[in-house]
Amino acid sequence: YGKNTIKFLRLHKEGKKHFVKEVEVCAHLRLTSAQEYLDGNNSLVIPTDTIKNIVLVLAKKNGIPSLEQFAIDICNHFMTTFCQVAYVKAYVQEVPWQRLHEDGVPHIHSFICVPDGIRFCEAEQCRNGPLVVFAGIKDLKLMKTTQSGFEGFYKNEHTTLPERHDRILCGELFCKWSYGECKDFDFNCIWYKIRESILEAFAGPPDCGEYSPSYQKTVNSIQMHVLSKVPQVQVIEVVLNNTFYNVVDMKNLGLTNDKEVLIPVEAPYGSCACTLGRKKFFEA
Repeated sequence: YGKNTIKFLRLHKEGKKHFVKEVEVCAHLRLTSAQEYLDGNNSLVIPTDTIKNIVLVLAKKNGIPSLEQFAIDICNHFMTTFCQVAYVKAYVQEVPWQRLHEDGVPHIHSFICVPDGIRFCEAEQCRNGPLVVFAGIKDLKLMKTTQSGFEGFYKNEHTTLPERHDRILCGELFCKWSYGECKDFDFNCIWYKIRESILEAFAGPPDCGEYSPSYQKTVNSIQMHVLSKVPQVQVIEVVLNNTFYNVVDMKNLGLTNDKEVLIPVEAPYGSCACTLGRKKFFEA
């Protein structure tokens, strides 16, 4: 049990310069006894309102140096404070505020919300067990207008999809990775490096791009690139929900439409998912 959608803004000031971190937290506990479920005995139950207050107090006292460290702080607090807690899980996601710039100069106290992917993390721990940390990005919308195709696929009497060697590749990406054994990582630096690696693998070189024969291949390329660039990542899960675009037929309007005006197909949509990890992690 626990408390979901604990939303708050943490404001930090250094002189005239302000820093913001707005987050949503879900904190869940499992107790050593199930007596509250079986017998209606609430003597060990930590009220969810108390859970909420603890999260807010930790934000006030410790700040939020990174989402991962804040999730770790939540886990550590419940494990060290309450002997009846057998398991704790903390999920934290961030509202993507970015500092405003005017003529290249960063503003000291103004920000803009930029929907270019939502950062999140999870930390979980069992009593007498290791602390496990996951991190990720979701709602990251990506598109490239060429260097993508889909050909040579299996066909039968139900197949109506034409083969394409030049199409738009567009999708909403969800990516979650595991650090394995939790160490003293620079979580902020690693997260931005992984995000950069995702974009590199999706787009390819800026002057020519890189051909994608399928959404599946693109998913794998992203995973392989992240694992090659970021040694701290042990396992990475990627889900790519596809958005297809159909060329508008403008013949009745007396116009030739050479893939210049397209309509998105919102539903149904395809989805590709894969989990990839280092061999040593799975052997362990």
